[in-house]
Amino acid sequence: MNMSERGIWSVSGVVSLVLIFILFQLWVDKNQRDQDPTQLPDNASVQRYLQSNWPDADILLRTGIFIQSLRFVGFSDVHLTGYIWQHYEDGVHDRIKPEPGEVGFVLPEGVDEGSGQIREAYRIRQGKGEVIGWYFEQTLRQTFDYTDYPFDHKTVWVRLWPKDFARNIVLVPDFKAYSATGPEDVFGIEELIVLGTWERENTFFDYKPADYDTNFGIKAYAGQENFPELHYNVLIRRKFENAFIVYMIPLFVVTTLLFGAMMTVTREAGLTERHGANTANVIGTCSVLFFVVLLAHVQLREGFPGARVVYLEYFYFMMYFLFLAVSINTYLFALDSARALRIIHYKDNLIPKAGFWPVVLASMVMVTLCA
Repeated sequence: MNMSERGIWSVSGVVSLVLIFILFQLWVDKNQRDQDPTQLPDNASVQRYLQSNWPDADILLRTGIFIQSLRFVGFSDVHLTGYIWQHYEDGVHDRIKPEPGEVGFVLPEGVDEGSGQIREAYRIRQGKGEVIGWYFEQTLRQTFDYTDYPFDHKTVWVRLWPKDFARNIVLVPDFKAYSATGPEDVFGIEELIVLGTWERENTFFDYKPADYDTNFGIKAYAGQENFPELHYNVLIRRKFENAFIVYMIPLFVVTTLLFGAMMTVTREAGLTERHGANTANVIGTCSVLFFVVLLAHVQLREGFPGARVVYLEYFYFMMYFLFLAVSINTYLFALDSARALRIIHYKDNLIPKAGFWPVVLASMVMVTLCA
């Protein structure tokens, strides 16, 4: 190897290292999430929101929640169990207080069709009122965005309605029931909850204004436009390590094998005999590796039926292009009639070989920036 070849390989190595560093930083940034600006950390923030958006509420009903278990069921469903409680003050909530066996709230996104349950767990006198708690086990249907997989975050929410539609009732968070409810605090969820490939990151209450094109048959219905619906949100983050081991490492191994196959392409007689490589062998290797990647891609896609292309899939598309590019490069290199393609024939296919990893890593950086 002469000085010019060493220089080209040195540039290739330096550029590859720089691109690896950039890609790592992009992955770190992609795995972070900004704080949600709609969080309601205390009673003062709730009062400010209601004064600005819904000042004419007739009744405020303190409501709290505690999640004991959470698991995803399919693509768009999440199964939750836990407790929901409400405070009913004497003389204030007498007309809306549920009787034993009744439920004081509605989970509008429940899809259990009878398999779920909400049952009264306790009813305790406290001061000048009564707190009623219910145990619930429900599957809620929600819309989740998987396009950033495996760097995606999910916000699992519990949407709460007051049971009495005929009254202008607004549910407010029961902040007193939790030790801390600040923007960075995690509350209202089992500390030792098992989330599988997820880890909890944050929890918070917020209001989401709701508009309906019906009054539900109630002439004086107050919540048809911009009604503040109480949501309890659980922000969870996917554990990147699992997806990295299952999908990224095999892709890296296949890419390395493809690079190795490309390195065997040469016109030097001694190396040709030593490697035992020819055009047919390299193209055959690309064909075998293509089916390996295709099966892995199908397996990945089956996990996200109906979703748009997820971030990790773009690397599979990149691999398909690489298989085609290496096959074409090998074929053209073997053709003496293609001598006009100097970029291929220069110093025994040096430019495509040295440019392999910079092109691969630059493509990954571009995908990460654009996805």
